[in-house]
Amino acid sequence: MAEARTDGIGLIATDLDGTLLRSDGTISERTRAAIRAAEAAGVPFVFVTGRPPRTMRAVAAEAGLTGLAICANGAILYDLAEEAVRRHDKLEADLAIALIEELRQAAPGLVFATEHGHALGYEPGFPEIFSDAMRHHPTRVDLVHRLCDADVTKLIAHHPEHDGDSLTALAEAVVGLRAFVTHSGGPYVEIGAAGVSKGSGVAALCEALGVRREAVAAFGDMPNDLPLLAFAGLGVAVANAHPQVLAAADEVTASNDEDGVARVIERLLGG
Repeated sequence: MAEARTDGIGLIATDLDGTLLRSDGTISERTRAAIRAAEAAGVPFVFVTGRPPRTMRAVAAEAGLTGLAICANGAILYDLAEEAVRRHDKLEADLAIALIEELRQAAPGLVFATEHGHALGYEPGFPEIFSDAMRHHPTRVDLVHRLCDADVTKLIAHHPEHDGDSLTALAEAVVGLRAFVTHSGGPYVEIGAAGVSKGSGVAALCEALGVRREAVAAFGDMPNDLPLLAFAGLGVAVANAHPQVLAAADEVTASNDEDGVARVIERLLGG
C-alpha cells in the first residue's frame, strides 16, 4: 500500500454498510457535517459500495450527495443526481453459467442470485439476506440458465454450511483468475468480472478527475473493501472491521457507531 498521507487529500472514498452508516443504517449528524465540510473544501466525496444503484436514493438524500457513486463492488459508476448508470462492467453470461455449474459441483447445496443493477434474480431457496435488494424488483427464477439470460453485474452464492470466509476460499479455488471473488460480511460470496473491484472503480474515477492515488483517503470494513484500501494513499479501517481489513489498513479509526469516518475526515481537513 502507498505511504499514508494526512494532507493534500483530493478525494474521499468510503464504503457504506458497516463503515459510513451506523448499525441502524443511518448517518449521524457529525458524519453529515464531515461530508459537507469535504464538499465545501472541494474534495469529492464518493460512496463505494457493494450495493446496486437502485438502493442509493435514500442514502444519497440523507447524506446530501448528488455526485457520483461506485456501486456493485466497482462494476457500476452511478450518477446520483440523474439516477443514471455511467459505466457498467459485466460478467459475461456464458462464463457466469459455467461458474455456477462448476461451483455447484464443488459444493452441492449452493444457491445463486444474479445482480443486474436494475433488478435481482434468485433461485428458490436463496435466503432473503439482501433486505434492500429484495425490496426492489426481485425475480424468482426456477431455471439457473434464466438467471444468466444476459450478462450480469455479479453472481451471489449462498451455502447454508459456509460463512463468507470459507465460501470465498472455496469459490476462489474454483474460479481462479476468470472472475473476481469477494464477500462483504454476510453468509455469501460475490463474483464479478475479472479485474473489477472497488479499487478499480476508484482508480478509473481518479484518472477521469485527475486525482493522484496518493491523494485518496478510503474507508472500509469488509474483504470487498481490500482493493479500495490498497489503491488509496490512506486506507482506513473502522474498528469493527473484518480482521483481514484491520491488518491491511494504514490506520484504524473508531467504529461505524462512533463516527469513525467523520473523525478522520475532520483531521484531514484540519477541523
